[in-house]
Amino acid sequence: MTLEADTHETVTQAEPCSIEATLDLVGDRWTLLIMRDIFRGVHRFSQLHDDLGIAKNLLTDRLTRLVEHDILHKVQYQDRPRRFEYRLTPKGTDLSPALVALMGWGDRWAADGQPPTLLVHDVCVTPLEQVLLCPACDETVQPSHIRSRPGPGRQE
Repeated sequence: MTLEADTHETVTQAEPCSIEATLDLVGDRWTLLIMRDIFRGVHRFSQLHDDLGIAKNLLTDRLTRLVEHDILHKVQYQDRPRRFEYRLTPKGTDLSPALVALMGWGDRWAADGQPPTLLVHDVCVTPLEQVLLCPACDETVQPSHIRSRPGPGRQE
């Protein structure tokens, strides 16, 4: 992706940026790893703690923040003592492509092209590819052909 406008003027950092806003919510290492585990089916605090090896206070902080921002929601599964699972909201589910993109980049550049895990289609078990498609012409779009322009959320 290029951060150039159609007029080829470089976008300044003072302008609103959805990448920055996203990173403010989910941009630290532990939050991304918690989300990875939630997508893999790890939903309970103790399971997350054991799998990640994260300090309990950090895990509590990150889970609380994800719930506050409606990325996860808590579902009680036990009364005494009260215990909860953490489940994806629609907002949280929408993070899947971003995590898949980070994984793909890591497979290529941090794992020397030898992915430790493959994502496959559950129906036919074919390894998945992540591509950007133009909805108008149904063509795959390469990063060098992506441009930006002011959107409806831009305050002038």
